[in-house]
Amino acid sequence: MTSASGQRTTEESADQLTAHLIALVRNHQYGDLAQLRRSGVKTTAHIRAGWSAPNEQDRDIYEQVAFLFALYHRGVGHPTRGYGSLGTAARRIGSRTDPKHRGPGDPGAARLVDRIVASRRIPWRHLQHSIARLRSCEQQPPSWTQLAVDLSQWNDRKARIAYNWAVDFHAPYTNARKTTQKGSST
Repeated sequence: MTSASGQRTTEESADQLTAHLIALVRNHQYGDLAQLRRSGVKTTAHIRAGWSAPNEQDRDIYEQVAFLFALYHRGVGHPTRGYGSLGTAARRIGSRTDPKHRGPGDPGAARLVDRIVASRRIPWRHLQHSIARLRSCEQQPPSWTQLAVDLSQWNDRKARIAYNWAVDFHAPYTNARKTTQKGSST
C-alpha cells in the first residue's frame, strides 16, 4: 500500500527487493550475485539493491539483506523467498536427521540466537552466520521480505524485533510446527 505522499511502505519496498533478488537467480545473473557477496565493498549490484529502500536510512539495510540473500543462494539454481522470521528460521538449524536436535535443542543455534537478540545494533556478523548455518543444514532461509522489514525496525522499541525473534525461536514445538512446516520439503 502506498502512503498518501506517494511513497511505498516498508513492506512494499522489501517485497520489491526480494523480487529483484529472486530475478537475479532466475535470470542466472551470477556476476551480480557474486558482486553482492563481496562484503565491505559497494558494488553496482549493492547500489541497485539499495534502490528498493523506502528511504535513505534503510539503504544500507537493503544492501546487507541482498548480501545475505546472495550468500544463501551461492551455487543455487532455484531461488527461495524463504518464510518466517529469523527466529522461526533459526529453529530449523541443527541435525537434519533428528528434529529434537534442531533450534533450541541445538546448543550452537541457541547460542547464535542469544547473541543476535542481545545486540543493540544490528548484528550483521551473527546474521551472516545464521544464514550460512541454514544453508549448510539445507533448510529454508527466513523470509527475505520479512528480514528487511524487521531490520528496518530493529531500533524501534515498540516493534520489539529481537524479542519477537527470541519468542519465535523458543516457541513450543506444537505451536512452532504450524509455522516451520509451511513450505518445508521434508
